[in-house]
Amino acid sequence: MSDTAQAARAVIGDSEFDRDTAVTLREPGVYGIDLSAGWTIINAVNGGYLLSVLGRALADALPHSDPFTISAHYLTASQPGPAVVRTDVVRTGRTLSTGQASLFQYDDEGREVERIRVLASYGDLDSLPDDVRTSVKPPSFPPMEQCFGPEDGPAPVSGSSAIAERLMLKLDPATLGWALGSPSGKGEMRAWFGLADGRDADPLSLLLAVDALPPTAFEIGLSGWVPTVELTVHVRSRPAPGPLRVSITTRNLAGGFLEEDAEVWDSADRLVAQSRQLARVRVG
Repeated sequence: MSDTAQAARAVIGDSEFDRDTAVTLREPGVYGIDLSAGWTIINAVNGGYLLSVLGRALADALPHSDPFTISAHYLTASQPGPAVVRTDVVRTGRTLSTGQASLFQYDDEGREVERIRVLASYGDLDSLPDDVRTSVKPPSFPPMEQCFGPEDGPAPVSGSSAIAERLMLKLDPATLGWALGSPSGKGEMRAWFGLADGRDADPLSLLLAVDALPPTAFEIGLSGWVPTVELTVHVRSRPAPGPLRVSITTRNLAGGFLEEDAEVWDSADRLVAQSRQLARVRVG
């Protein structure tokens, strides 16, 4: 990376992601935000971006600042524009605090509509012990220079939109069959992940990372929108600087729904986040 590019790297707290997830306290427990169109897929606001918005509001409302576990139910599709986040402190303790939050927007008739509701527990990641006992291993896929992003194709990837310009995604070629018209039939998606402006990852951006890759349904041979119904994220550690590796798998598509299990690994080969979501697919 050149000296100019290095100097241009955004930092945590001063980046497009930070500005676009910033909430403004209006009254105790109530925050305002203008959801950015920069994080849309087709016309819908990305679910990971929305989770980061609510995660930031809860970090302000609770005495602890790091999400440990956050579960979200997506009730209606969010649109770019004004929104209100209402938070409620459920319990506070020495090591964990629990809160809930909902994001609301207004429909064309001026009625308030709840878009997403979350329940989360927060703590201090820096206070956790260093002891690690695990059987899980980092995903194995090619180095970044041998992987491919939206900019490497002859045309924009179907279903991608404004969010693609804000991400650094380099997909494992073994999970790119769908983009070439030959999906493997395996429910797998793997990629190097970062923010396009060079901002390093933190616990809040991990909430985006688990939901930023193309749907595994594409590699199963399906296309179109795959809306999230429920998403639970476990943040396990504060990520080291550098790009992340994200691996997502689906083992069961049935009744028009599938699960996606994600693992996020940092540059120090640590598992820093895990998630599971239930999503709808259009079959037939």
